[in-house]
Amino acid sequence: MMKNLEELRKLREKAQKNIKLRSQDAKIKVVVGMGTSGIAAGAREVLNKFINEINERDLDDVMVTQTGEKGMSSQEPIVEIREENKPTIVYGEMNPDKVEEVVEKHIVNGKVVEEYVVSVEEE
Repeated sequence: MMKNLEELRKLREKAQKNIKLRSQDAKIKVVVGMGTSGIAAGAREVLNKFINEINERDLDDVMVTQTGEKGMSSQEPIVEIREENKPTIVYGEMNPDKVEEVVEKHIVNGKVVEEYVVSVEEE
């Protein structure tokens, strides 16, 4: 079925936003562990929630990506927040509700959500 021009424009805009979420120019990189244990623990929902929150807030300098197993299966879903010249913050046992809090407090306001941190990795 042929789509009208407006539908095609919306599809293109959505695709461009998703591509931007993976661009290399980001100041903040959100990395979701998407190994088998992570997916079983709900990592796919966590990844999608990060993408939606970042899109809704028009956070152009944030990139969302995924990685495999992180070796922390008891803490899955795992999310790393990487910022240049700062330690990598690893959040554990993430869920969509926690994603909203991490986006608001950490990504938007620069304050680490200590209660969810399972590891801090120095550069």
